[in-house]
Amino acid sequence: GCLGTIDALEPEVKAFVRMNVESARTAADAATTRYKDGQPLSRVDGMPVAIKDVHETEDMPMEVGSPVFKGWQSGWDGAAVHCLRKGGALVLGKTVTTEFAFATPGPTRNPWDVSRTPGGSSSGSAAAVGGCMVPVATGTQVRGSVLRPAAYCGTYAIKASYGALNTLGGFPSAPSLNHLGILAGTLEDMWSTAYFISHTAGGDPGHPSLAGEPTLPSPRKPGRIIKLESAGWDVTPNNTREVFEGYIEMLASQGVAITGRADDPAVETLERKLRELPEVTLLMLTYEGRYPLSVYADRTPELLSERVLERVKVGRDLKPEDYARALDWCHDFRRQWEGMAHRTDAFLTLNSVDVAPAGTPVGNSIYGEASSVLGAPALNLPLLTL
Repeated sequence: GCLGTIDALEPEVKAFVRMNVESARTAADAATTRYKDGQPLSRVDGMPVAIKDVHETEDMPMEVGSPVFKGWQSGWDGAAVHCLRKGGALVLGKTVTTEFAFATPGPTRNPWDVSRTPGGSSSGSAAAVGGCMVPVATGTQVRGSVLRPAAYCGTYAIKASYGALNTLGGFPSAPSLNHLGILAGTLEDMWSTAYFISHTAGGDPGHPSLAGEPTLPSPRKPGRIIKLESAGWDVTPNNTREVFEGYIEMLASQGVAITGRADDPAVETLERKLRELPEVTLLMLTYEGRYPLSVYADRTPELLSERVLERVKVGRDLKPEDYARALDWCHDFRRQWEGMAHRTDAFLTLNSVDVAPAGTPVGNSIYGEASSVLGAPALNLPLLTL
């Protein structure tokens, strides 16, 4: 069924950089036999998955959207890919990413409207899930590269707590900010896949696996939610604001207490901190990305886009004391956030400033930055439309 959908949509959507059909068919046949025998390996046994092309795969290259990595293949699976295969999942192909997961967009289009972007950097993964080509795909996020493409393409997504999903065996984007994420067509598939990876491959070294149970718990009505605007509110069009506010009013009408910056001085203080966040985030990811980007710039500058070369230049000018100040800011931010977290069931905000823009730009990442810097868990719930 997935292959039929891919045949129909992929010529226009261009979600995949490489397919792995024969290997997936072989794995599917083996899963069929196990199910007939009543002995499936796991909750992901037989499930087709797509892998963002920043993860190593033993049977396909990892090219990271850059000619620097053209044809490069380690011969090994990354941690998450390895455990998915061990659980019987069908690795159907590698999905398009932007150059080094932040720069030049690939050719992927939004499956709902191919004149528009799927977002980035998890472009192909969001488009593949949004177009029902696969039920689940992996993504990665440093700023908003899981949450925003999920929002543009109408999928569920989880960017789990920092380190809860093993990122080893892939391109090293800004290590203190990089998260593995799962994009899926249903909440159930999203959670069961994330949980399986976290409890099979484990988390990153030094970090625990996801808490909770292998299956979704029963729904529970939140008592209180803190609404956040952040720096994104200033660049969010009025029509998007109105849809968001309408959803907030609906929650309030159902008896959920909503607190915002006008209601609580502590929320206002947090909002002021959120307005400083974009500058700090950019400094951190630029400083942490100096290696390996600086190596590529020294060896093969002709293979890099202007945006990558500019980031290398800015990174070389940053000093350790600049980074130290950013770390101090982040520590203060996390303490402030944790002080608020016990007072609410959730924080609610947008994941994109508007609908998916025309063309292939990755879109504005501003709403995704807070959860990445905090390392806090975040979901995209495809609930709002314009």
